[in-house]
Amino acid sequence: MIQRIQTLYFLGAFISSGILSFVFPLWYDDNELPVYFQSDLAFSILFGFSAILSILAIYSYKKRQQQFVVGRLNILLNLILLVLFILYAPKLSGDPMVSEKGIGLVLPLVSIVFLALANFAVKRDEKLVKSAGRLRK
Repeated sequence: MIQRIQTLYFLGAFISSGILSFVFPLWYDDNELPVYFQSDLAFSILFGFSAILSILAIYSYKKRQQQFVVGRLNILLNLILLVLFILYAPKLSGDPMVSEKGIGLVLPLVSIVFLALANFAVKRDEKLVKSAGRLRK
């Protein structure tokens, strides 16, 4: 399980969406207080579901096709999360107070990169297994 590179990529996606989201704020409000993902129920559900899908993909290492589908679903989920961040993040207006964005806004993007690399590795493994199956026949 851990000897395959896609497991490490899925682990990176889990760390990005499941652990680092607690550490890095999404943005700072008007009082310079950090706003984390727990402040909104939708963000909490999407980050939690993304972390669960990453763990599910890690433990479905024997079923490469299921792992690939779970990775694609997780990419879609993180894209939705990224769009919600773009729509929901405080807008910059003509006020002299400029809202400051946090590093937490790019966590779905980091997770998408890890998931795309993992899906590429799963596809490469599937291709390798199919080619080895042809040699046996």
